[in-house]
Amino acid sequence: MDYRINDIDRVIKNAVSVMEDSKYQIFEICESARKEMFALGQELNQVIAETGAVIDKVDKLEMDYRRARIRLTEVSRDFVRYKEEDIKAAYEKATQLQLDLMVFREKETYLRARRDELQQRVRGVEKSIERAESIASQINVVLEYLSGDLTQVTRILESAKNRQQIGLKIILAQEEERKRIAREIHDGPAQSLANIVLRTEIAERMLLKQEFQIVQEELIDLKSQVRSGIEEIRKIIFNLRPMALDDLGLVPTLRKYIQDFEEKSKIRTMFDTIGKEIRLPSAMEAGVFRMVQEAFTNAFKHANPSFVSLDITYQGQMMKIVVKDNGVGFNVDALESRISDSNHFGLIGMRERVELLDGRMEIESKINDGTKVIIHIPVNPDSRKE
Repeated sequence: MDYRINDIDRVIKNAVSVMEDSKYQIFEICESARKEMFALGQELNQVIAETGAVIDKVDKLEMDYRRARIRLTEVSRDFVRYKEEDIKAAYEKATQLQLDLMVFREKETYLRARRDELQQRVRGVEKSIERAESIASQINVVLEYLSGDLTQVTRILESAKNRQQIGLKIILAQEEERKRIAREIHDGPAQSLANIVLRTEIAERMLLKQEFQIVQEELIDLKSQVRSGIEEIRKIIFNLRPMALDDLGLVPTLRKYIQDFEEKSKIRTMFDTIGKEIRLPSAMEAGVFRMVQEAFTNAFKHANPSFVSLDITYQGQMMKIVVKDNGVGFNVDALESRISDSNHFGLIGMRERVELLDGRMEIESKINDGTKVIIHIPVNPDSRKE
């Protein structure tokens, strides 16, 4: 049996090595595609600007050409008032405007075609990046499993099949979270930094031209962008792991989160605690925070409420968490029958977190009568020492 495990282990290690190489190659492809998309974006913006200018020029030339033809008709009919030189000048002007109009119309046609081509290429590169990121995410999930200890497979298969399934969901959730974070960084701080680089280049050129007023205005805008970027990064850090959770505890961190939730969503909130707060292990406090965060997110996304409340009650060796909203509600029995074979990842994630903390969760809801999520978490001395 041992030699079979060693052979399988060797095969898995070779597979892991190949997949690691493939993952880095996919990463390089993604980076190359992003650079190409950035270059295409710059060229597309330039072409769009040129197209707008040419369209304006064509409109002006058409107007001038119509006026020139009217003028030519006028001088051609009245030989008494106008001389031959006037007729010749009017004819030459109309002819020149006609030629200019033809040239700019051809330029407009070319620029429109170029703009459409660039837009199509940008969409193609974006789809390629999305596919590459999806493949990389799937490879990461497989690598997580293949990198595990093979000697534990028999024990896991015999005693913890359910834990395997939960582990897979957790890994998939981790990968989705990483993709979300990468997307937030790419759409937020990364874009801001790229824009700051371009603005500093503009300021540098203006400085060489000694246009100090423009440089000062650019620096003021840059300072504002840097502050905005810092704020975005702090929000990402807070969503990853609220630092106040370790420093201040669960209740102050939840108060801050609910305050931010109300400011962002414009939904009225209320938070009450009953009993003496008990400091829990870091992992348990993080789990409770994520459950409350998921409950508020679900209410915001699906319930369309005007009010959401959170009540935490410390009952000796038990913590009771109640999240209640006045939203549209739903049929609990119908949802329970569909939850196992659908995409209700929010409720599934909450239920798994509760089970990992040896707790239980109840959902009370009716159509057009709001929703109440009740969670009981044991906080006995043994769990607090872990």
